[in-house]
Amino acid sequence: MAALGSWALWSSCSRGWSRAVLGCRLPWLRSSSPRGPLGARLLSQEKEATETHFGFETVSEEEKGGKVYQVFESVAKKYDVMNDMMSLGIHRVWKDLLLWKMRPFPGTQLLDVAGGTGDIAFRFLNYVQAQHQRKQKKQLRAQQNLSWEEIARKYQNEEDSLGGSRVMVCDINKEMLKIGKQKAHAQGYKAGLTWILGDAEELPFDDDKFDVYTIAFGIRNVTHIDQALREAHRVLKPGGRFLCLEFSQVNNPLVSRLYDVYSFQVIPVLGEVIAGDWKSYQYLVESIRQFPSQEEFKEMIEDAGFQKVTYENLTSGIVAIHSGFKL
Repeated sequence: MAALGSWALWSSCSRGWSRAVLGCRLPWLRSSSPRGPLGARLLSQEKEATETHFGFETVSEEEKGGKVYQVFESVAKKYDVMNDMMSLGIHRVWKDLLLWKMRPFPGTQLLDVAGGTGDIAFRFLNYVQAQHQRKQKKQLRAQQNLSWEEIARKYQNEEDSLGGSRVMVCDINKEMLKIGKQKAHAQGYKAGLTWILGDAEELPFDDDKFDVYTIAFGIRNVTHIDQALREAHRVLKPGGRFLCLEFSQVNNPLVSRLYDVYSFQVIPVLGEVIAGDWKSYQYLVESIRQFPSQEEFKEMIEDAGFQKVTYENLTSGIVAIHSGFKL
């Protein structure tokens, strides 16, 4: 699911729905699935029930999925407002930096996982559209003999303003996807955008489908991070790129102390005042502290099969962008 991105806070088909009920068979969906519905997905009977963390609380792995789902179902309507209020807009800069680091090329097929409200997808569409328009203008300037009518006709006949680029937003939470679709409609995003209900640990796509996989402020909420990373590797094409924007460990002692005070004493209060939900934002700040360090997460990405894995700290390590390639 999309995360509550802030400084310290920072549907559509799915494997969970029966595609027979939907009456559709989309070419990029996996042809078969042995797993059960998303909404009531149970761990295999052969799999021993193990414990994990939900913030600072110890819960069963099965229980965590439901608790995280409830968190984002609860905060979905106030998600974007809270992001801006708590980050003073800094989360927008972090997401812009993710796109600048990606530098998608014409025709890029992007999978944005846990991208419910569309922040990364909209930035991607803006980027590739601007890139395609610059390319088109350059081509027209090179054709000096075209008349005004011919130039106008060329623009009017342009069917694909994105140059073949597409983005699929995949999120496990229906409410987050609902908010994302409403935003897309209000802001005029339609072409090149698809919304998919799906689980990061069991992506409903065939192998080798995407050029880029992004997940922003979402992977720390996944029960089995290693499995989500393996799925990312599976669905990327050879040469494809993995990019993750996530809260990390602060590397400046002074900033770290201020950050802790803000996180534990301010954010839950703001969550209660603005969203009427103290507990969800208390979980948020606790989940950040439970997430692996930059180096530990880098090793996990490498263990999933990615190569040339690097990371870049932003804002003294409050967040980091990890990058890896499927080679």
